[in-house]
Amino acid sequence: MSAVLDKPAAASMQPAPVKHGITIAILAMGGEGGGVLADWLVDLAEQNGYYAQTTSVPGVAQRTGATVYYLEMFPEAATPAGRMPVMALSPVPGDVDVVIASELMEAGRALQRGLVTADRTTFVASTHRVYSMTERTAMGDGRVSAEKLLAGGQAAAKQFITADFALLAETTGSLISPALYGALAATGRLPFTRAQFEDTISRGGVGVKSSLKAFAAGFDAAVQALKPAAPAVIASATPVPPVGPKLAALSHRIQSGFALANHATLTAGILRLADYQDVDYATRYLDLLQPLARALPVDPVQAAIAAELMDDSARHLALWMSYEDTVRVADLKTRRSRFNRVGGEVKLSQAQHLGINEFLHPRIEEIADTLPAGMGRWLLATGWARACVEPFTRKGRVVQTSSIRGYLLLYVIAAMRPLRPRSLRFEVEHQRISNWLGSIVQLAPMQAALALEVARAQRLVKGYGDTHARGWGNFQKIMAKLPQLQAMPNGPAQLKALVQAALADDSGDALGKLLAATTATTVTT
Repeated sequence: MSAVLDKPAAASMQPAPVKHGITIAILAMGGEGGGVLADWLVDLAEQNGYYAQTTSVPGVAQRTGATVYYLEMFPEAATPAGRMPVMALSPVPGDVDVVIASELMEAGRALQRGLVTADRTTFVASTHRVYSMTERTAMGDGRVSAEKLLAGGQAAAKQFITADFALLAETTGSLISPALYGALAATGRLPFTRAQFEDTISRGGVGVKSSLKAFAAGFDAAVQALKPAAPAVIASATPVPPVGPKLAALSHRIQSGFALANHATLTAGILRLADYQDVDYATRYLDLLQPLARALPVDPVQAAIAAELMDDSARHLALWMSYEDTVRVADLKTRRSRFNRVGGEVKLSQAQHLGINEFLHPRIEEIADTLPAGMGRWLLATGWARACVEPFTRKGRVVQTSSIRGYLLLYVIAAMRPLRPRSLRFEVEHQRISNWLGSIVQLAPMQAALALEVARAQRLVKGYGDTHARGWGNFQKIMAKLPQLQAMPNGPAQLKALVQAALADDSGDALGKLLAATTATTVTT
């Protein structure tokens, strides 16, 4: 998908001659061909009457070797005889003509550095995302908003051209650099023709065919983006995902028993839970939501929050009911689709063998959770039994799922799925789910805003092992404050702040301080 956020009229396809220097900054990550793109531009300039210089400034390792490549070009015809232009070694904020970003966060870095200006800069950026380490390790949703990054580019640039250039490169079997090179050619910002751009790729002599295909795809995407944008069409509702014949009855139940605004989320819920367990489990999902549907406020003024409450409750219930256990992990790691996906990511050929090593470290708690409820409780409560099992859980082990032995080991664990409803973890989680939903149903008629925050608090309960234990502990601490929050006029806002504090760090310090402040405020009141 491509889009343009362009303030002035679209640039001409014909390059205009210049009599001054041209400055270009390229922000790219390791392995994306940023250096090749810079070398192409230098060759393009030198072969067509320009002096050119390129430098590179390494970036942070957390961005897989993010680097800023800086180029300056100066026309030979404008250089006095016997003299050479003096070119800078790094970009200066406010003095860059063209900025190219290989990924949306790299575009954000360009904006943060002040390289993009509204009176000067043509800004070409790919809309795909490679999440940073801080985004990946955040306890909550730590992703930077793509919409805000795009809006920032629109506000800052003279001309802002975007497309998923990574997808174009993948489709043509090339790297992203020639696709970005083609987009730059299409802007007409450099005084060179398309043929001159393409000749540079041909002179390189490596991967010429695929690079030219990616160049053409990037060029066409930029040309399309430079056209005036058509008026946006706002969809009336989120499209409902299709279901197969096994879920047809449940789909009909959703259509007849729940509000239209919630159909997409509920349908996604039954699809997820049928995949996680079976159709009966998806039926149980709708059964659990039925009391909430009856308890929602009927006042037309509260229709919006009622729909939001049902939607968020349905989404978080589906996530909670599909909790991660050893059976789920084994199931996902032995699916054919996973082997196909990994093979595609590493570009596996027919002559190659794919080896996948999984690092697994189940604790005794995860083992007990997988056992039938009574046996699991016995294992956790019996000292000698724990002493026999725990030595095998102190160190993790590597399992090669691409080998017959490793695959069969996880396949046997995944085959225990029919036994999951009798497991200790199932019993514990569904008791917790019942209590959580009960609180929402109780609050919904009169305190729908607080009920909504209770529903959203479920995002604390996720993962497995230490992550799950920490999240569940924070959830319990917050829910213990619910009776106090019900009596507070700003109860919903206070509950939301507590959840955000729990997600702020894994030490629990931020949550502890806010819980203490909440208690002090309640006592004072």
